[in-house]
Amino acid sequence: MFTGLIREIATVKSYKNNVLTIQSKHKAKVGDSIAVNGVCLTVIKVNSDGFDLEVADETRSIVPAEKFQGKVHIEPAMQMNDRFEGHIVQGHVDCIGEVTQITKRENGTDFIIKVDPKYITYIIPKGSITIDGISLTVNDVYDDCFRITIIPHTLENTLIRNYKVGTKVNIETDVFARYIDHILAHRSSKNSMGWDDIDKIQMSY
Repeated sequence: MFTGLIREIATVKSYKNNVLTIQSKHKAKVGDSIAVNGVCLTVIKVNSDGFDLEVADETRSIVPAEKFQGKVHIEPAMQMNDRFEGHIVQGHVDCIGEVTQITKRENGTDFIIKVDPKYITYIIPKGSITIDGISLTVNDVYDDCFRITIIPHTLENTLIRNYKVGTKVNIETDVFARYIDHILAHRSSKNSMGWDDIDKIQMSY
């Protein structure tokens, strides 16, 4: 699990044969989970200046290769004794969005990001969303896009400062919205779990 708070902007040294090699100050261990631009990956080798991670076929089918090039956001998985900040992030990219509009404001910058309309259900006004691994708040939601406002501090300390119209971004929608939608969509199924079943499970503890 992650929080969506970027710990470092690292550098991709290479990406070939499903292996992503990262140059980073973070001291990783084999088996660690690390989010790279919001994608949860597993460390398979530790190098003197960073580490290697394996990129699964499912990940490659969703995330374009350009998101594993140049500078990238990284966040190690949350530890039991860590402060809980940001919001609950799984590191599972749902879809790729595209920046369609950037508007500078007095104390922030608005970004309009377009997504496949089927994912709009899981994007909630004033709710949380993860973009390239960053925990952000949604301001407005439209038919096929949404608006976020980035404060100067976030703009200066993340790769959002480099976004342009046409930039592709990794998006992880709200995990609770996905769970609730799945339960409600399948509650009529014979073998599905309904709210009564969930209540019974909770009562048993």
